[in-house]
Amino acid sequence: MTNKITIVGLGAGDLDQLPVGIYRLLKQNQSVFLRTKEHPAVRALEEEGFSYQSFDGVYESFDSFDDVYESITKQLLEQAKNGNVLYAVPGHPLVAERTVQLLLQNEEGIEIDVKGGQSFLDPIFTSLKIDPIEGFQLLDGTALHRDELRLQQHILIGQVYDQFVASDVKLTLMEQLPDEYEVYIVTAAGSSDEHIKKVKLYELDHGMELNNLTTVYVPPVKDSALLYHQFEEFRRIIAILRGPNGCPWDKKQTHESLKRYLIEEAYELLDAIDQQDDDHIVEELGDVLLQVMLHAQIGEDEGMFTIEDVISTVAEKMVRRHPHVFSNVKADNEEEVLQNWDEIKKQEKGEEPSSLLDDVPSTMPSLMRAYKYQKAAAKVGFDWETIEPMWDKVKEELQEFEEEVQAENLEEMNNEFGDLLFALVNVSRYYKIDPETALAKTNEKFGARFRYIEEQVKKSGQSFANFTLEELDQFWNEAKKIGL
Repeated sequence: MTNKITIVGLGAGDLDQLPVGIYRLLKQNQSVFLRTKEHPAVRALEEEGFSYQSFDGVYESFDSFDDVYESITKQLLEQAKNGNVLYAVPGHPLVAERTVQLLLQNEEGIEIDVKGGQSFLDPIFTSLKIDPIEGFQLLDGTALHRDELRLQQHILIGQVYDQFVASDVKLTLMEQLPDEYEVYIVTAAGSSDEHIKKVKLYELDHGMELNNLTTVYVPPVKDSALLYHQFEEFRRIIAILRGPNGCPWDKKQTHESLKRYLIEEAYELLDAIDQQDDDHIVEELGDVLLQVMLHAQIGEDEGMFTIEDVISTVAEKMVRRHPHVFSNVKADNEEEVLQNWDEIKKQEKGEEPSSLLDDVPSTMPSLMRAYKYQKAAAKVGFDWETIEPMWDKVKEELQEFEEEVQAENLEEMNNEFGDLLFALVNVSRYYKIDPETALAKTNEKFGARFRYIEEQVKKSGQSFANFTLEELDQFWNEAKKIGL
């Protein structure tokens, strides 16, 4: 005969709320185990001579709740090998009871029979006078993550046993809500011991009485401004802007009309990064994200794709192209990572491209495009192995450019100057210098020094026409000396 663990729920409150069938099981069984004796129904049963063993002592033996629940599960399974066991938990066995889930997954051949019991949900809905059909979440206070929170819904956070858990819950909520946001601490809802207290969020762990019957209730956020940090709220705003009653400018935009704005915003972000201005970086990242969301909303409006498609595609790509992180492929250094990346890209595309250069966008800035072209060609060996022939090529192109200058052949001057730049890009690639970044830094340096010259000219009360080149160059050298 298979031994069995019968699991019953003690309900959410007093003995009066306990179903008759559960009450009889508790009174009739000789081998009764309680996850915790801290429950109003247990106190009443004790007065009737109720005999049991509790696992309250296990909580003191471990630092994490996971270890506590694992230990309780193991002990129950061992007890069940010697005979049938009745295990009682607060509330309903299948609501916020980790030990029950672990028992149901047991591979010991022990039969698990889950009986009823009243969960704390019905009493708490009644006590707080909320309708769950409006949308609610039930979350575990011992394992709360900010990404789980749906602030537009009623949020119930259970298992807030003590001030340590309450402190963790408070800090997690404060990542998304103001410190002054009002929440409720609900204990023993529906029983004679029921206690509901409204507190400011920052007070959540300040000297409150908390126990295993405590739940934190977070009312739905009604002020949309408090939701601006959430992705779904941002998406809703973009949909409104593109909707029937939205902005005339936003409604008329297309993928094509927005192209230049994406490039502009990307350059402004690069500028903020170069300035190492975090606030500016945040603002410009937002502007880039706005462009992404507008394109995604256009795709959705046209019935072609949604932002979920965009996110899903890039998430799948990241997992697929990082097998050294998400699978068992080994990559010990950056070179091996890039090699794996390129190989996976080839497999994804299936057919070989007509040219190795096809992956380089034609709209890319010319300096960057030259760098990418050379890098692609180098992968198949079309590259010098040493720097000397690269410098020789630079000298050759410089000489050819000078010859065309002497000949005053404007068209060929353009061609040879392009060749000279292309040869210099080759040199930069050898030294692992990004030419686009290098030139951007030089532009910044020139801009700072020229502004210094402008300031000195203004201070003099004269115009540029009153200064010789040598005098202006002296200002330039001053700018260099002060680190500009």
